[in-house]
Amino acid sequence: MRLLIALIFFAASALAQSAPASEAVLEVFVREDCPHCAAAKEYLPTIARERSDLQVVVRTIDNDAQALEDLIRHSRMAGQWPPGVPAFVIQGRILVGFDTPASTGPKLALLIDNREPEPTGVDTTLFGAVDVERLGLPLFTLALGLLDGFNPCAMWVLLFLLSLLVHLHDRKRMALIAGTFVLVSGGVYFLFMSAWLNVFRIVGFSDALRWGLGALALAIGAINIKDFARSGAGFTLSIPASAKPGLYARMRAVMQTQALFPALLGVASLAVVVNGVELLCTAGFPAIYTAVLTQQELNPAAHYAYLGLYILGYIADDALMVAAAVIALSSRKLTERTGRWLKLISGAVMAMLGAVMLLRPEWL
Repeated sequence: MRLLIALIFFAASALAQSAPASEAVLEVFVREDCPHCAAAKEYLPTIARERSDLQVVVRTIDNDAQALEDLIRHSRMAGQWPPGVPAFVIQGRILVGFDTPASTGPKLALLIDNREPEPTGVDTTLFGAVDVERLGLPLFTLALGLLDGFNPCAMWVLLFLLSLLVHLHDRKRMALIAGTFVLVSGGVYFLFMSAWLNVFRIVGFSDALRWGLGALALAIGAINIKDFARSGAGFTLSIPASAKPGLYARMRAVMQTQALFPALLGVASLAVVVNGVELLCTAGFPAIYTAVLTQQELNPAAHYAYLGLYILGYIADDALMVAAAVIALSSRKLTERTGRWLKLISGAVMAMLGAVMLLRPEWL
């Protein structure tokens, strides 16, 4: 009897050792209108070839309520919130996002093998993990903010205001009034961009929206380039001539106010009015940037932190002009020639962003 039990146990052990191990399952959560998801799906056959023991399952959250529910559950359990796509999940571990096979492929291999990546950067509270690979987003943010700050509409008002303030020969008052204008303009612009960001977070970033934004960017770029070649001809994205007398009157009212606090209130209201009037001039860059920002796998606090970084770039050139004018007690108005060159640079960059959004969305 003992011999029979021993033989049965030996046979069962042998069968267990010879049986093929169950396949590990890699779930890939995607959305139909997500360009990064499309790039991830193109890479999946490579994973299947290299990992014959791995079962790859693609789950589309657009039309599969259970897939969306599972993605939310996996994201909560892994501390990856809010959920993002494409998301790779294996045995409770999760990797969100896909850039290129060269950059994301090694990270995915580490996820499948349950190995920790070597630290390559610094984990920040506001901006998330910032390393060499992700350094592009902060630099892109600052560069676009700086370029947006050179908008001829905003610069025209500030330089005209400085040309009036310089006659006071009072550096402190000049710095306070002009500085208030710059800071309030930055605050209003931050609220404007936050509205764009929330719109894209609510409606999502579909292919139709991407094509619409790309076409808008190309149109704005073409108009600005046209303004360089033929200034004043046809439709233009500039402060309307009808609005300028009112702005002149507000700036002169600020100059004539003797008490400092009412003058600061006056220039703050001027900044709000100017940002409303120049809405058409400045809509392009915020729309494109916030659309790109919503595609990054970041938490809401990081999204707003990047908006703040953008605003720092946006007001940096204005702050530099104010500082130079205060130190030298001099200012020059924005000439038509300089404005046309700024229009050309702005238009060329906007057209380039539009072309990338239409033809190479995976670059964003």
